[in-house]
Formats: sequence, C-alpha cells, structure tokens
Amino acid sequence: MSTERPKAYYTAVFLQVSFRAIKDSMAGKAGDGLPCWLDTRMLGMLCRELKACCNETDDHDPAHRPLADARDACNQLLARCPGGLDSTLCHHHLDVILEALGQAITALDRTPSPPDASRWQTASRYLLQGFKHLT
Repeated sequence: MSTERPKAYYTAVFLQVSFRAIKDSMAGKAGDGLPCWLDTRMLGMLCRELKACCNETDDHDPAHRPLADARDACNQLLARCPGGLDSTLCHHHLDVILEALGQAITALDRTPSPPDASRWQTASRYLLQGFKHLT
C-alpha cells in the first residue's frame, strides 16, 4: 500500500486554490448586486478538472459526495455564466464549491496506513528478537 496521498487530493487542492482566486479577484464584491462576468473558458476547464477528480474516487469514498456537490455547483455556475448572475449569487455558488472542496480535501487527507510487513520482515524481526534473548 502506498504511503502517498491520492492524486485526487492534489487536484482538489489545486481546484480550491483556483476557485478561491476567482472568488477573490474576478467575481466582484459579494454584496454589490452588479452582473458577474466570469471567464467561461477558465470556468469550463476547472469544471472538467472537477469532474475528473470526482471520477477518480469511487462511490464509497467519503470524498466522493463533496466532490460531486462541488461539481454540480460548478455546473450550475457555468450554466448561468457569463452575465447571468449578479455578484451575490456568483459568490454564493463559489462559496458552495469552496466548502465542498474543503470537505473533500479533509476526507482525502487521511493518514495512509503503514504497509503490511512482508514475510521476510516478520521473520527477520522474529530472528532478531530471538538472537537478543540469547545474548
């Protein structure tokens, strides 16, 4: 078993940083009510990455549901862009995506279990313990 985090973890972190940057720089102010003009090509690319990340997890993985929620919220946002939302609704969709990605990252950041000891490792440990008792 690998001691590394799954690829979906790194993709989810990348997506969270990307959506946070969109929210902080491109989505306007949360309460101004002006039309929100997001770059639909960039949003479409992030949506595809989110879908691929969701597909990397199976249905029983605790990260799958939050990733699916983020994907759905991103699809809803993309369906109404550009100019179909005011800044308040745009920020709401981005908040939903960011919250779901945060939950997915937490689920994917579980500490990997140590690999099972091989027969050789178990046998050598047994022999070393026996040798220590003899000395």
